[in-house]
Amino acid sequence: MNPRDQTELRRAVLWLALQFTALIVVLFVLVGALIYSIVAAGVHESTTKTLAGAALVDSPSDAPLGVFVAISAHGQLLLSPAAPPGLPDAAAITQVSASRQDELLDTRIDGKSYTILTTYRNGRVVQVAVDRREREEELNRLTLALSIATVVAAGLAAGLSVWIARRAMRPMAESLALQRRFVADASHELRTPLTLLSTRAQLLRRKLQGSGTGLSGGDVASGVGGLVDDARMLTGILDDLLLSADPREAMGHTLQDIVTIADSAAALSEPEAQQRLIRLTRTGSPGPVNVRGSEVALRRVFTALIANALDHAATSVEVEVTVQGRDAAIRVIDDGPGFAAGTETRVFERFASTRPPAGKSGAVRHYGLGLALVAEIVARHNGKIVVEPRLHGSGAVVNVLLPRARP
Repeated sequence: MNPRDQTELRRAVLWLALQFTALIVVLFVLVGALIYSIVAAGVHESTTKTLAGAALVDSPSDAPLGVFVAISAHGQLLLSPAAPPGLPDAAAITQVSASRQDELLDTRIDGKSYTILTTYRNGRVVQVAVDRREREEELNRLTLALSIATVVAAGLAAGLSVWIARRAMRPMAESLALQRRFVADASHELRTPLTLLSTRAQLLRRKLQGSGTGLSGGDVASGVGGLVDDARMLTGILDDLLLSADPREAMGHTLQDIVTIADSAAALSEPEAQQRLIRLTRTGSPGPVNVRGSEVALRRVFTALIANALDHAATSVEVEVTVQGRDAAIRVIDDGPGFAAGTETRVFERFASTRPPAGKSGAVRHYGLGLALVAEIVARHNGKIVVEPRLHGSGAVVNVLLPRARP
């Protein structure tokens, strides 16, 4: 991908991650608010029950721990022994004594919070106070726990959403990159063949339309044959482009015998080899050598390697298929000028221009998509590909190793 695509991908990933994280935070806040409301309601109900139960005691000394009771009856006021300063609330006792109506209020005395219930029962006024400190601390701990959980969830959601968004966006980004690469490859590869095809057609039309040209059947057949050759070359280029642009075409892996595929590819390339006066031979294992892969893609490996070798060979090309341990080995050997030193990896780049053709030392040779496509296919099949000089004499060897299929 180019830098612009990478920037757009990062923005899309961050935007999706931000949306997902915001959603998780909102959900946690809502759930936290619900939990807090339920717990707070429970605490309030517990406090109310404690107050109501304590209001029934006969003596302030019978009050539960943390509950303070004051009883006003017949002009006497009885208090809990440990009642804090400020209790009881004399004004509330006077008001309830006059109105006979219960009064519930929350107040702070000396920095402490209390819930006070003042009620009139059986001719006496009972005032019960509960220290809310423990209950408030419980709610504060709950609030802190919910806040920490929300922050942790937001962090985990952010990390997880970035990871998920990248995985979700990667196929789209790869498809976009393949689409753009296909357009670039097509414009690069098809320009010359289309120009040549158009030129041949225009020349043939002028000859046919001209008067007194004296064209023979052989001349017409030669011109049409050139058009057919150009069309065949275009078809091969388009096959390479489509196979390179859509890796899914090569992912239907089944059991394949590469010996059979090698024999077929060599047979298809034999007419071109004879036309160039090059001896094309198939050597190595006569029996089946099985790998798991795509027949179309593996066939393209052989045809591309043979075509590349024929372009550079002086007199011979050898296609060898053997077994090397757990791998199936493919070697395509030619007696051309060989690869220049230091170009062993560059030859697999798209549109590489490194190796000179036979008989033209120092001239530039363009590889187009051929070897680059072979390298891509081999990588998809979990294999390896390397180039090296021929051991005896001039020439080059392209080695391909593919994992053999288990019986």
